[in-house]
Amino acid sequence: MVEKHDLIHELPEFREQIHQMKMDNAHFAKLFDEYHQHDHEVRRIENGAEVSSDEYIENLKKQRLNLKDQLFAMLKSAEASA
Repeated sequence: MVEKHDLIHELPEFREQIHQMKMDNAHFAKLFDEYHQHDHEVRRIENGAEVSSDEYIENLKKQRLNLKDQLFAMLKSAEASA
């Protein structure tokens, strides 16, 4: 079974803040959507629903991690200013 990496599972302590920022911050919402698109594609490949090269999947995972880092930084910044 493939491990879930959706943002709520990755950062459960920010559940409420993630929801609020998706509603109030267009940039956050855009990055959130990109993150979940990447995560969905990675899971489809890992589950065998799609075929890709190792290089492609590794690149997708790096992009997903970069997006997660950006989203986490935005969450921490919003938390610090609250």
